Amino acid sequence: MADVEETVVSGAGDHQDSTASAKRSGGALLLDSGEDFEMLENSDDDGGDDDLPPLEDAGGGEKAQGSKNTAQPEDSVPEVSAPMDEWVDILGSGLLRKKVLESGEGLDTRPKRGQIVQIKLKTSLSDDTVVEEDSELSFTIGDGDVIQALDLAVQLMEMGEKALVEADAKYAYGSVGSACPQVPPNSSLSMEVQLLSALDAPDLELMTPEDRIALAGEKRERGNTHYQRGDFAFAVNSYGLALQITEASSKVDITSEEEADLLDVKVKCLNNMAAAQLKLEHYEAAMRSCVSVLVHQPENVKALFRYGKVLALKGEFAEAIRTLKRALKLEPSNKTIHAELSKLAKKHSEQKGAEQAMYKKMLGNPADVTSITPQQPKASWSFSWKWLFGATAVAIGGVALSVVIAARN
Repeated sequence: MADVEETVVSGAGDHQDSTASAKRSGGALLLDSGEDFEMLENSDDDGGDDDLPPLEDAGGGEKAQGSKNTAQPEDSVPEVSAPMDEWVDILGSGLLRKKVLESGEGLDTRPKRGQIVQIKLKTSLSDDTVVEEDSELSFTIGDGDVIQALDLAVQLMEMGEKALVEADAKYAYGSVGSACPQVPPNSSLSMEVQLLSALDAPDLELMTPEDRIALAGEKRERGNTHYQRGDFAFAVNSYGLALQITEASSKVDITSEEEADLLDVKVKCLNNMAAAQLKLEHYEAAMRSCVSVLVHQPENVKALFRYGKVLALKGEFAEAIRTLKRALKLEPSNKTIHAELSKLAKKHSEQKGAEQAMYKKMLGNPADVTSITPQQPKASWSFSWKWLFGATAVAIGGVALSVVIAARN
């Protein structure tokens, strides 16, 4: 795609995009990894043409193994506190703990969900190998911009507080691990964190269009990272945040070009959200996302393709085939659409065969009826001619006998 500059695949808690957000100047956009995700050669959709936009988001680079992750983001953390040097079990499971190393400025200085915080971070593995250091990492509390362990723990920190956070892999980089920072699969982490600041998020209505486009792009990129790791529920959450940014009303003048750019980000988010909703088997939601895209862009191939897939998954094969044929007409050489159409045509044929068999069973076997029905009138017709021939012969014989008797007399 034209907007693809560079594809960066990272861990679920990859802080680089958040760091870039904090350090970007003049509203410069982050590198865009594209609307969709690179297809695998052996994916369910039989791959795709590199010159065409991928249609099924099979993920690329690091990809979660096994079943899809349907876990929802944590909504809140308990209001707990403890004296210095004592561990706090944040979730009550022993998998995420926090210990205060240096006291902060009081409980009333704790950050709230939706605020943008800046922290100093040092992350180590269980063998004390340092894998990440950042002196000014910024992210929005509760938006899923960083790993869950960090998002949850910082909500319990006071301004200026320095704490040690120990997290099981479940709340870090999971069974996939991360390429940047370099974290092996199933690794527990130890993080030294200091809360530097917490500010309210900017008013979307007062943001410049350029900044809104950049912020929505960052949230979408975060959703792409979640998707590529198989964290589909988190991906939907990030795409939803990006959509809120693109759809917010504005009190600032906006040009037609900027409106088009916002719409472009919105359409990309809706398309990718539909892909994640399909993975979660939320078919009605995926259909609504596709319809929203088609309202703005009736010939959007990705939306048509996924809309057709949803229809097929609901058993509406005839309508699904018609929809995919529309997509194929727009991109006649797209191998993915060809493969899906071939698969659906076979399923549709099997469905029609099953329906015909059911009707035959309900109405009886038509073959038996045709073998018996024509024979009945044939037998009746044959009997009538035989009877008529016999009667005629008797009549003729009677007349001949009368003539003989008359001649003798």
